Amino acid sequence: MERRNTKKSQKNYFFQRKKYCWFCKHNMWYIDYKDVNLLKNYIHENGKIMSRRISGTCHYHQKRLTLAIKRARHMALLPFIVK
Repeated sequence: MERRNTKKSQKNYFFQRKKYCWFCKHNMWYIDYKDVNLLKNYIHENGKIMSRRISGTCHYHQKRLTLAIKRARHMALLPFIVK
């Protein structure tokens, strides 16, 4: 009995380029909470902090990025929510 090529047996695989950490690439080991222009790149339109999966940052820098954004919010440099 021959096996026919059906759509179930054929899977479409695609190549996804690995995301890299922008902070590691530029050797930034300290993320300053006063650098508002940099921090705005890692906040969604509604004011939430981007996840690692979306932003591509490593675990080390994601923790420091989150801390810097929270500090900037408490110092009123960044808004908590966007209307």
